[in-house]
Amino acid sequence: MTHKKIAGSALRLMVALAGVFTLSAAYTQEASQEKRGTTEVSVPVSAQRLTHADFKQESPSRDARSIADWVVESGDSGRLPFVIVDKRAARVFVFDTEGHLQGAAAALLGIAIGDHSVPGVGDRELSAIRVQDRTTPAGRFEAALGRNYRGKEILWVDYDAAISMHPVINTIPKERRPHRLATPTPLDNRISFGCINVPIPFFEKVISPSFTATSGIVYVLPEVRSLRETFASYAADQPAHQRAEVIATPRENHSDHSNHSKR
Repeated sequence: MTHKKIAGSALRLMVALAGVFTLSAAYTQEASQEKRGTTEVSVPVSAQRLTHADFKQESPSRDARSIADWVVESGDSGRLPFVIVDKRAARVFVFDTEGHLQGAAAALLGIAIGDHSVPGVGDRELSAIRVQDRTTPAGRFEAALGRNYRGKEILWVDYDAAISMHPVINTIPKERRPHRLATPTPLDNRISFGCINVPIPFFEKVISPSFTATSGIVYVLPEVRSLRETFASYAADQPAHQRAEVIATPRENHSDHSNHSKR
């Protein structure tokens, strides 16, 4: 082979190699650009983490908004769905894990005013519970779906006190529970033995789906005590000059019991 042929072959080899390196570089650059493009894509607003609770079109009370905002900002719910029960307004607000409102509805509550449950009240027969002991306790409760003694689906709130959230019952027609839920005022919403009654469609379409295959947190706002006295973590997160002595509410999750909650 002549030197000319050798040189020509070498030149063609160099050109081919250059083409390979050029394509490789171009591919690497393109891949790098694609990777950078993916990284730099802005997250949709709806997927961004909230700093305050999204109440949508609802107009909650000052206390309900304050606790909901704190839950979202502090992460107190542990990124679980959560519920705010405003006893004074007789209203329930259900949020997803990020703090977006899933639904709101009126609620029926314990006929007696108060933020504590009488010890042992959950083990009593209904006929043995005095009117003054029929309270809906305030506090932070780990909640989960379960069944009552009739086999109906409910959301356990305070198992030991037999307090649950469930579809409104109408076993005693003269109590007019469905009618009470439908009135625009909360003044007639105190009728239960302590359980939280909500409209049937609301439970089926909002409560049940929100807590299916997961637990969550229910925050029952006080009506006698202050928020800081009721929620220890909330009090700790407040400025020092606003803090007060707090009372922590012990809690335990019971999601699979069926011989409880009769109210």
